[in-house]
Amino acid sequence: MYGPTAKSARLTAALAVTAVLALGATACSGTTKDSANKAAGPAAATGKADPNKAIKKGLTVAFLPKQVNNPYFTTSDGGGKKALEQLGSTYKEVGTSSGTDTSGQVSYVNTLTQQQVDAIAVSAQDPGALCTALKQAMKNGVSVVTYDSDTQTGCRQAFVSQASAEDLGRTQIQLLAKQIGGKGEIAILSAAQTATNQNTWIDFMKDELKKPEYKDIKLVKTAYGDDDAQKSFQQTQGLLQEHPGLKGIVSPTTVGIKAAAQYLSGSKYRGKVKLTGLGTPNDMRAYVKNGTVEAFELWDPAKLGALAAHTAVALESGRITGAEGETFTAGDLGSFTIGKDGVVLLGKPTVFDKANIDQFKF
Repeated sequence: MYGPTAKSARLTAALAVTAVLALGATACSGTTKDSANKAAGPAAATGKADPNKAIKKGLTVAFLPKQVNNPYFTTSDGGGKKALEQLGSTYKEVGTSSGTDTSGQVSYVNTLTQQQVDAIAVSAQDPGALCTALKQAMKNGVSVVTYDSDTQTGCRQAFVSQASAEDLGRTQIQLLAKQIGGKGEIAILSAAQTATNQNTWIDFMKDELKKPEYKDIKLVKTAYGDDDAQKSFQQTQGLLQEHPGLKGIVSPTTVGIKAAAQYLSGSKYRGKVKLTGLGTPNDMRAYVKNGTVEAFELWDPAKLGALAAHTAVALESGRITGAEGETFTAGDLGSFTIGKDGVVLLGKPTVFDKANIDQFKF
C-alpha cells in the first residue's frame, strides 16, 4: 500500500535488503549503499557537519507515530507535513492503530528501509524493540530521528523532545499538588508500561514527590491505559473504586487525561478529585469549562512535528550529524542547538486553564 520511492542509485541495495528481510533477518548485516552514500546523510558519511550546506529538496520523509488516528499524533504529524511541503520535500505517514503494537512498528521500519525513503521520524512505543530495525535503516542510508518518545541513543541520530523530561515530570506533580492543597492520595494514569517518555516522566514525578513539601502526598498506584480511550476510562473508574479517598490523578498522556476527564465529568467525583497531566486544548476545553479540570499542560504538538521534519532534512542535507553542540535553523521555529545524546528540545511546556485555553486551537 506504499508507493515506490527508491531512487535509481539505490536500486541494487534496496533489492538486496528486500531479499534479506524476506528471510526474516533484521540484524545489521544487510547490503548497504556504496561507499559514497553508505551512511545516513552526507554529514554522517564524513562525520562532519556543514551548517552552510544547501537544504536538499525532493526528499521523502516518513513519519511513524506511536499510533495513527490518535488526535495528538494527527496534529504533530500534520505539523511535519506542513514543514516538509515548505522545504520542498515529500511527507508520508505510516503506523499501527494500536499504541502497543511494537512488532507492527518494526515491520513498518523494515518496509520503509526497503523503499529507501530518505529519512524516518519515529515515536517509539518501546525503547529497545526498534533498535535492530532502525540500525539497519541507518546502515542503508536512511536518516533516523525520534520525536515525542525516544529509543536507545545508538538507534537514531537525533531525538526531538517536547521539553526536558525533568521539567515535564516535575511540573505535573507541582500542578497537582497545588490543586489538592499539598495533601492526600494521588495516582498516575499512564499509557503503555513500556512507553519511554511516560516512564521517564514518571521517574521524575516520583523523585519530585520525595521533596519535603510533598510529605503529605502519597502515590498509591500507577495504572496503564495503553493509550486506549476505553481502557483508560475503565482504569480511571478502577482507581476510584480501589482508592475511594483519592484526591488527584495525573495522566501524562493525551488519550489518558481525556478519558479520565470524561469519566470524572459524569460522576460524583467531578470537582472533588483533581485531574491534571498532558492534554490538548481542543480535547480538554469542555472539561476545563465545566470544572472537571483546573489546569493541565502540554507543548504545541504541531511545532514538535515540524521540528522533527526540519531535523530530518538538516541531517539528510549534511547540515548536522546529531552531535552535541551543533546548531541549525528550523524555519519559523528559530535556531536550535543539539544537546547531550543528540537531544533537541522544543521548549518549555505551556499551562492551560480557563483564563487562556480559548487562545489555543489544537
